[in-house]
Amino acid sequence: MRVLFVCLGNICRSPTAEGMFRRHLEEAGLADRVEVDSCGIGDWHVGKAPDPRARTAAAARGLDLGDQRARRLENTDFARFDYLLAMDHDNLAALEARRPVDAEAHLGLFLAFAGLPDRAVPDPYYGGERGFEEVLDLVEAASRGLLEEVKGRLEEDA
Repeated sequence: MRVLFVCLGNICRSPTAEGMFRRHLEEAGLADRVEVDSCGIGDWHVGKAPDPRARTAAAARGLDLGDQRARRLENTDFARFDYLLAMDHDNLAALEARRPVDAEAHLGLFLAFAGLPDRAVPDPYYGGERGFEEVLDLVEAASRGLLEEVKGRLEEDA
């Protein structure tokens, strides 16, 4: 099973979601059965670590994002991952526009797994510190829901 989180530049929202979901998988004993990654639609930050504000907010909750490096979405991601989860509607539209016709991966908004099917994870980049806390709250809720979905699929495949 493979999960890819997608935002605009891969330095705030998607690396936070990657880190949070990794922790949920570890706590559930599933880290060795699910591959997790993140990427951005754009290439502005390729190779850079997550935003320092995202790393600080995540660290306050016990998440270490320091080893992550931004990368851009690749066409091969559509075949490699089972889930490509967008942080907002623009990211989802970009995924849908690039999706190959034969791709079987699930494309959708990440917050659908928190029971918020039409809600976007707001981009905290130009905001204050509270925005990063809000992102963490939202991705934690969605990570719990995604974990349940993934557990169910892994049990079906067993």
